[in-house]
Amino acid sequence: MGRSGGGGGGGGGRRKKLHLSKIYAFSCGKASFKEDHSQIGGPGFSRVVFCNEPDCAEAGVLNYSDNYVRTTKYTLATFVPKSLFEQFRRVANVYFLVAACLSFTPLTPYSGASALLPLLVVIGATMIKEGIEDWRRKQQDIEMNNRKVKVHNGDGVFDYTEWRNLTVGDVVMVEKDNFFPADLLLLSSSYDEAICYVETMNLDGETNLKVKQALDATSGLNEDSSFQDFKAVVKCEDPNASLYTFVGSMELAEQQYPLSPQQLLLRDSKLRNTEFIYGVVIFTGHDTKVIQNSRSPPSKRSRIERKMDKIVYFLFFLLVVIAFVGSIVFGIETRKDLRNGKMKRWYLRPDDTKVYYNPKQAPIAAILHFLTALILYGYLIPISLYVSMEIVKVLQSVFINQDQQMYYEETDKPAHARTSNLNEELGQVETILSDKTGTLTCNSMEFVKCSIAGVAYGQGITEVERAMARRKGSPLADKIREREEEMVELPANRKNTIKGFNFEDERVMNGKWLDEPRADVIQKFLRLLAICHTAIPEEDEESGKISYEAESPDEAAFVIAARELGFEFYKRTQTSISLHELDPLSGVRIERAYKLLSVLEFNSTRKRMSVIVRDGDGKLLLLSKGADSVMFERLAKDGRDFEEKTREHINEYADAGLRTLVLAYRELSEEEYRNFNEEFTEAKNLVSSDRDAVIEEVAEKIEKNLILLGATAVEDKLQIGVPECIDKLAQAGIKIWVLTGDKMETAINIGFACSLLRQEMKQIIINLETPEILAIEKEGDKAEIAKACKASVVKQISDGVKQLTSSGSADAYALIIDGKSLTYALQDDTKNNFLDLAVGCASVICCRSSPKQKALVTRLVKIGTGKTTLAIGDGANDVGMLQEADIGIGISGVEGMQAVMSSDIAIAQFRFLERLLLVHGHWCYRRISSMVCYFFYKNITFGLTLFLFEAYASFSGQAAYNDWFTSFYNVFFTSLPALALGVFDQDVSARFCLKFPLLYQEGVQNVLFSWRRILSWMFNGLYSSIMIFFFCITASQTQSFRKSGQVVDMEILGATLYTCVVWVVNCQMALSISYFTVIQHIFIWGSILVWYLFLMLYGAMTPKISTTAYKVFIEACATAPSYWLITVFVTISTLIPYFMYSAIQMRFFPMYHGMIQWIRYEGHSDDPEFCNVVRQRSIRPTTVGFTARANARSNRIKERQRQRT
Repeated sequence: MGRSGGGGGGGGGRRKKLHLSKIYAFSCGKASFKEDHSQIGGPGFSRVVFCNEPDCAEAGVLNYSDNYVRTTKYTLATFVPKSLFEQFRRVANVYFLVAACLSFTPLTPYSGASALLPLLVVIGATMIKEGIEDWRRKQQDIEMNNRKVKVHNGDGVFDYTEWRNLTVGDVVMVEKDNFFPADLLLLSSSYDEAICYVETMNLDGETNLKVKQALDATSGLNEDSSFQDFKAVVKCEDPNASLYTFVGSMELAEQQYPLSPQQLLLRDSKLRNTEFIYGVVIFTGHDTKVIQNSRSPPSKRSRIERKMDKIVYFLFFLLVVIAFVGSIVFGIETRKDLRNGKMKRWYLRPDDTKVYYNPKQAPIAAILHFLTALILYGYLIPISLYVSMEIVKVLQSVFINQDQQMYYEETDKPAHARTSNLNEELGQVETILSDKTGTLTCNSMEFVKCSIAGVAYGQGITEVERAMARRKGSPLADKIREREEEMVELPANRKNTIKGFNFEDERVMNGKWLDEPRADVIQKFLRLLAICHTAIPEEDEESGKISYEAESPDEAAFVIAARELGFEFYKRTQTSISLHELDPLSGVRIERAYKLLSVLEFNSTRKRMSVIVRDGDGKLLLLSKGADSVMFERLAKDGRDFEEKTREHINEYADAGLRTLVLAYRELSEEEYRNFNEEFTEAKNLVSSDRDAVIEEVAEKIEKNLILLGATAVEDKLQIGVPECIDKLAQAGIKIWVLTGDKMETAINIGFACSLLRQEMKQIIINLETPEILAIEKEGDKAEIAKACKASVVKQISDGVKQLTSSGSADAYALIIDGKSLTYALQDDTKNNFLDLAVGCASVICCRSSPKQKALVTRLVKIGTGKTTLAIGDGANDVGMLQEADIGIGISGVEGMQAVMSSDIAIAQFRFLERLLLVHGHWCYRRISSMVCYFFYKNITFGLTLFLFEAYASFSGQAAYNDWFTSFYNVFFTSLPALALGVFDQDVSARFCLKFPLLYQEGVQNVLFSWRRILSWMFNGLYSSIMIFFFCITASQTQSFRKSGQVVDMEILGATLYTCVVWVVNCQMALSISYFTVIQHIFIWGSILVWYLFLMLYGAMTPKISTTAYKVFIEACATAPSYWLITVFVTISTLIPYFMYSAIQMRFFPMYHGMIQWIRYEGHSDDPEFCNVVRQRSIRPTTVGFTARANARSNRIKERQRQRT
């Protein structure tokens, strides 16, 4: 099928001219064999690609991987062995497997079936759950791998095929706004110059478009039919993880052409503003660079689960100890059983017995008894705990998925827990590591405010201001409420709907700036916005509207603002810029052209951009915009009229989270420009390594003596609710790190916007932009460069640590480090010092971070701090970070699904993280912690009654209970209330979880699953078992149980003991629950009822089946009043101490949730004084977020007032 059949690239349509070629010469697209290409064919550079001949014999023997990408944990072949391995990583399961095997020997006190069945149920249920979760990942893999792309099938015909079918060497055609299906070598595009625009946000977080250009030799391949006879051989580097390098060569028509990264299109990046491209597949599937940066999904286990293993080890140790003690006692008693023909324990028939009770072989009997005891006391270890946790976690995940407060209607995306293994970890997060672009921001900039001639214009409301205004008592609240009411009252046609423009001010809108006192300055200000940029105008042929393609979103916002305020940039040529201007004299729009003479580009060192133009009157103008840190120092003495006011406004804008630039200009004389132009042209034509430095020196000379016009304020549009979310998380004691691929300036600005940074916060900046390092880099000695860079980073880190230690605790610090410095900071001998510095700072921002660096930083924080880390991101460049963190959160935005597919939980917006952690995280942590403690409690209570009965029966190996009583204890009679606790219990409501973020610190400090709490529950179990056993024995031993005067036998005693255990552990559950639901009532009291029904029905079966339980309830227990009296008395007396302890703790030593419960019960939940008392219990002062910013501002005002008085 020819191109006429595929939307984007119309048949023989005329190819587009590239407007940008008039500004930029794409010299970077032309590689040279002088650079690294000598390595081709050597180790690491052995890949050979036969273009357009993927099925040729030579390609067949190379056996490259296919294009199928798998993110699942298991395959059909590995599911059973890997899943079983996962199950038997749990030490309890190993123990129960051994016990089940021993249960088929004569050593066992129970039947083999009753011991094996619970293990099979537990393992089977967990494997099914794992299989279902992995199947969901498989479905997402299938969706991605089945995307369609056009591939050349021979004879110049292109047909659609699935991504998974692509092979190395295939020629594909990718159309506008589609993702690249593999790593492609660009051959040609819809533009004459064979360039294309690529969005790499999924890879490096950058929102601005990158320009790629094909080789001149292949640029003519612009029709489907062109590929009928196309043949070429590419030799290049082997698959690797480096996103920014590529070395290779192409042999075409017996000519060799060098290849560079400029020709490489990476999988998961997107084609933009280009109708179509042709490319040849170089790397497929798991060989692609983006997948090389990712890892296979790791097996993650929560901290509670890992701690459970230690508890099981402890219980197993306890089991071995009591089995060992019992066996020694049994051996001693067995030796005494037969002396001088007299039998001590005659009922064991020591005179006629096997080895198990033979007094002559007492040591062997003791050893065999030890093995029996290991099985008998096995109920100390809760076999159903793991499967109960799995069930609870799945149900908790359902609640997370169904939470309407985390549903994003705009994209129809609910929250999605892709794995339920880590629910409780959500309540213990100490550090969040977040991507920036697409995670915190919406990838859009809006022109909001400006300061011109010392006058502030613009009444737009930023997200940060809106968040601050929601705080009670904020002075901004009334102002913003009024402003929002005004906006609601505006007619529909007045409301701003222009992307990139959120500016409202009647003084300058609709040409009214002409009436302002300094209209001349406003004119120059707007003219500068319309001229000083590198944007490209595009006119819609149908509507005639002008849109702009800019290198960055903020530059687009500037030209849009100029257009809306009367200075429309509509045309650019190689030497001119044309505007539609509002003429101050006539008040009408006129066309005016400016001759473009020079462009001094922006970079991170200069922090400014300038253009030199000649206006219609022949004046030479230097127009400049840049950061205030570099612009104010370049102002002329007579150009500072508005400096003080402008600085004030810039500080206000920064406090509102806006990105600011200062605008200034000056007129040049002809001679001055001529001298500059000669030096500038000479510098541009240099071929030495210091070319850029010379250009900067020349620019430095002319960018001085400027006249200040004003400043712009652009909002890097945050996602809705980000400042509030960060503020709540900060109040919860969670630290937030930002890891981004963006420039340092961009990252710092967004730090201010979302209140991670604020004006008075001291910044520790680590970078390698010092003159010394730059001088060494010019020399080109790689070893010297690395040595100097390492030394510089080490010094900067040590200086930062000294700065931290020497300052007071009240000072808040922010650490900002770039990717180049991070390379050295993460080395083994440096990383611990770097971590110490970072942990001591309130905020940490890592800029220009590669995907691998993000993962390494995450690993460093996770291992170095030993605390729970959460990573959140939306792009393929975040995959390594998400997998390395304890919890990976994927943002299911509009850009790709790579992050979501590698995450543990997917949400649609960053703000949902607040509810996910503070509500669901806290609930899940509390529920799981309480459930696990309760499980150990009830099993110790039950298991130790077995031990005490054993001791009472001189350790004869006799079980106190019927086989099926013990097997069903954890299945029917006590597990359902524990499940209800794990799913439904709430210490406080969702509203109070959000109102008191401090509550989250219970999880961060792990107060609900500390060893102290675990051991206290175990002690409660020990106490309960002793009370139950001795009360039952004492009450039954000498009392007649039946009308005939008979005392209890072993079967009746076992049933009575068991009844008391079931009542006590279920009533203990009722006392432990904070939030009763109907389901919990049904499960608690229903479990007790089920025990009676089971005892009655099981006892009614034939003695062959019911054995010792035959009619024990109907004939013995139910008819005896003492049975019921013992049950009531034992239950109450056993639970009174716990009830008293809970009451005293709640009243006099409340935990966080106890304090909040008191406030709620007493009706003080809205009393600020009571609420502040609770908040003062925080373990960590809040140093980031708009609350901290507002408090800091309030403190500054108070300090000024104090100084004045």
